[in-house]
Amino acid sequence: MAKPIIFTVDDDPDVLQAIARDLRRQYGEHYRVMRASSGATALEALQQIALRQDPVALLLVDQRMPEMSGVEFLEQAVELVPKAKRALLTAYSDTDAAIRAINAISLDYYLLKPWDPPAEKLYPVVDDLLADWQAHFHPPFAGIRVVGDRWNPHSHEIKDFLARNQIPYRWLDVERSEEARTLAGCVSDGITGAKLPLVLFPEGEPLRQPSTAELATRIGLQTTAAKPFYDLVIVGGGPAGLAAAVYGASEGLHTVLIEREAPGGQAGTSSRIENYLGFPVGLSGGDLARRAVSQARRFGVEILTPQSVQSLRTDNDYRLLTLSDGSEISAHAVILALGVSWRRLDTPGLEQFTGAGVYYGAAQTEALACEGEDVYLIGGANSAGQAAMYFSKYARSVTMLVRGDSLTKSMSQYLIDQIAATSNITVQTHTSVVEAKGGTQLEALVLQNAVTGVTETVPARSLFIFIGAIPHTGWLEDLVQRDGRGYILTGPDLQIADVPPHQVWSRDRPPFLLETSLPGVFAVGDVRHGSIKRVASGVGEGSICVQFVHQYLGAVR
Repeated sequence: MAKPIIFTVDDDPDVLQAIARDLRRQYGEHYRVMRASSGATALEALQQIALRQDPVALLLVDQRMPEMSGVEFLEQAVELVPKAKRALLTAYSDTDAAIRAINAISLDYYLLKPWDPPAEKLYPVVDDLLADWQAHFHPPFAGIRVVGDRWNPHSHEIKDFLARNQIPYRWLDVERSEEARTLAGCVSDGITGAKLPLVLFPEGEPLRQPSTAELATRIGLQTTAAKPFYDLVIVGGGPAGLAAAVYGASEGLHTVLIEREAPGGQAGTSSRIENYLGFPVGLSGGDLARRAVSQARRFGVEILTPQSVQSLRTDNDYRLLTLSDGSEISAHAVILALGVSWRRLDTPGLEQFTGAGVYYGAAQTEALACEGEDVYLIGGANSAGQAAMYFSKYARSVTMLVRGDSLTKSMSQYLIDQIAATSNITVQTHTSVVEAKGGTQLEALVLQNAVTGVTETVPARSLFIFIGAIPHTGWLEDLVQRDGRGYILTGPDLQIADVPPHQVWSRDRPPFLLETSLPGVFAVGDVRHGSIKRVASGVGEGSICVQFVHQYLGAVR
């Protein structure tokens, strides 16, 4: 943490120099002494200090200054550094103003000029003020701070990106936090206001409305490949991709993993996974992702995020990939672990409020904001059940909206039992959302019972959706065989007819179990046709796929 600051303000250059000299002589070892020749200049400096979160211990200000008196300065400064002690330097004739300031701005002390000798007239007073400040001082959070509006989709995107990439941060909501409003005011242009979200760092300039790519660069995530060629490129950083990366790198393959959002994939957003082998009390998707990323990096895997693949082409035995930033890397083998995303609903109003009360997936970053509220979830599979249990710890009530007649068709029994035993979770079967309402944020949902046809409108500020899945394989349409829903066909599922000639299997040998119609390109996890949509099966496929990669490389080398 930076040294606490003693800030002195005086319009007389000689007086300012003298007071700063005396303060540095006595306190320079443990405090940083700053000075300004006017109230306006000092306020500008305090705005930057507030953005950096540097602690200010004492404001020592001359009362008689042109344009802005000491009391007028302190009235504004207290909003920027409310914990700092406040003292005025006054002439005898200004004592009445100083006494009034004790009540008006909680002035801590006033000193009469001159303060010579400082050992008798200055240091004892400052010693007492600093001791009192130290007794109540709590070091501020030293990491990243995000200032924004809960209902701003961009704020949600930034919070979700940081959380999923295991970057600690502190969230400050301008609707609920005076500190957030003060910090936003420090970067406001006075016309359009602050551009939120605002991301503040312990060092350096803040970022205003940054993209995830800008944020990734600033926090030190690797976004570009270190080499032009690798033995193995893995596209997708979910459990299947991370498992393939660990096994590939541990067996000597130069491996790079490319992830478009954050390692962990959809599983990484899960609040609790309780049926994963070896973790009897369960673990969160974030914990699983963190452990896997650490393990992969220990074996030398490069992880590029946020980064995506735009195209894939072949050149003899090389597989060339063009990335979203325009760069290109090549490899002998590629594993597609693209995963899936939640299917978007076309219900009226949902798109309008996405990120402003409507969220796809667990959105754990919003859990604390839902404290004491009524939360709604759409979906009846394990992911919805895990989210319901998680949100029940914060929300007043959690209502699960299920189209079917029960949870038994799609949810594990252990979750069904937990939900039944949780008093603030309600399951409404045969129920769908037919409309979302609100102004700039979600305010109400219109629910309909499919059996009775009855509709009702309920107040709602948060809706989380866990319906279906869509594979991100459109960019592979002309390269590999896919089924009618876009899932990638592999191994024995490959068709030998009724496909474009360039997608017909071209080698004398049969395709390996997880190999696509393009030799040397494999598919694992949820994106693969016929896969079992479970974390353990994805990890298993990613692990065994590396053996097929070795066999493929042995044939082409």
